Amino acid sequence: MPLSPEYFTADMVRALPDDGQRHEVVRGSLEAIIAPADVTWGEDTLAQPDVFVVPRALAVAGEAPPVPSLVLVAEVLSPSTARHDRFPKRALYQHQGVETIWLVDPEQRLVELWSPEASRPRVEREHVVWRTAARGDLALIDLRQLFSD
Repeated sequence: MPLSPEYFTADMVRALPDDGQRHEVVRGSLEAIIAPADVTWGEDTLAQPDVFVVPRALAVAGEAPPVPSLVLVAEVLSPSTARHDRFPKRALYQHQGVETIWLVDPEQRLVELWSPEASRPRVEREHVVWRTAARGDLALIDLRQLFSD
């Protein structure tokens, strides 16, 4: 398989063959994979995070799910998934060393921020800042705007 280019354009993404996956590009970077996509860690563990970001090296190499390591996972809590997302899945992500875990609670209008070593989350109600460890890129999400009616 030929290596994918490091910089993607919208036309390049539109020209990709239909493989059943949703492809997106943000400022030339093809890194986010929107679920449903499998993330596996061994024979007995498979998760489908709501949103996840793979390491750039895997995205550039054209790796398709399942992927073994994640930079960020976001789970949007709902009445039917909150308990599962908040406890076993969050613990799984921490155990697997996911750098940043967001549990987004639309009802409470907050985001719980977890790291692999955290025993309690940092709770944000105004904004979330995410800086990638590898490149140092910065993303700022205004939660008041996100959760506004």
